[in-house]
Amino acid sequence: MIGVSIIGSGRMGQVYARNIQNNPATRLVHIVNPNLPSAAKLADEYGAKAVGDIHESLADPAVDAVIISTPTNTHLEMIEAAAQFGKPILCEKPLDLDLSRVDRCVEILKQANTVFLLGFNRRFDPGVTALRESVKAGDVGDLHMLMLTSRDPGPPPVSYVKTSGGYFADSTIHDIDLACWISGERPTEVFATGSCLVDPEIGAAGDLDTTMTVLKMPSGCLVHVNNSRKAVYGFDQRIEAFGSGGMVQTSNQYEDNLLRTTGTHTMACAPLKHFFLERYAASFERMVQEFVEVIEGSKAASVTANDGRTALAIALACEESRRQGCAVKPAY
Repeated sequence: MIGVSIIGSGRMGQVYARNIQNNPATRLVHIVNPNLPSAAKLADEYGAKAVGDIHESLADPAVDAVIISTPTNTHLEMIEAAAQFGKPILCEKPLDLDLSRVDRCVEILKQANTVFLLGFNRRFDPGVTALRESVKAGDVGDLHMLMLTSRDPGPPPVSYVKTSGGYFADSTIHDIDLACWISGERPTEVFATGSCLVDPEIGAAGDLDTTMTVLKMPSGCLVHVNNSRKAVYGFDQRIEAFGSGGMVQTSNQYEDNLLRTTGTHTMACAPLKHFFLERYAASFERMVQEFVEVIEGSKAASVTANDGRTALAIALACEESRRQGCAVKPAY
């Protein structure tokens, strides 16, 4: 059984703790946080040990692998520490908000030659995976357009927005990664624009809450991404791939699949799944399972540090495009 140390005890630490406990191949050894009461609260829930220092945790022979779920600006230091101990690493996205620091991460991982999986969890969603496989199988012919919709049920606290790195690097980056993964290409240019229509405090903090992004791929395929911080009807997550031979789509997920049909209408009775914890529960399970399989050597990691670099470079180009009001070429 693989002993896992989770670095960080916030919301994502809680998600990973639950999935480590539920996977029969893993057991939770440590929750690491300098704020020991926070670490202890989560550790006690799962029968693990609270540890205040990452190096103490990494030095424990019972720890076979680490999951990094700390704030983005700490990922480089956490990756470097884990790599020095040769521990397999699963790290939340993004690697960092600065390309030079991401390059440092890539180099550290290359030199250490350790297992690494980047946590772009939406790639592991069964529906998204099926859509990509359909596109790759040629079901839509030549891919002409890819449309991705991602709208949150409500905005995060402004305190979060101020440290998030901006809407494109925080949220759109998921859709950017999926667009590159599904199409098998990375854009030659991007055009992005945005507004603040949901929460004036987000605008006052210098960020956006409503955006549209267009990516142009080398093949000529066009990608459209639309994002909002507030969809009053729930967590809106849809993808459409359109090509010379047809179209495939993913649809939203509801709390149940019950439809009510009367003489005048047909409607879904249940609301959309509320947020990513509910909507993407299966994707986190599948991602942890892949981490296990990569550690065991039965497969290669499907999301690499270089994938993270590509997505960040595009997200930063989106922000630059928004500021300049023109198309921008990503700095790969």
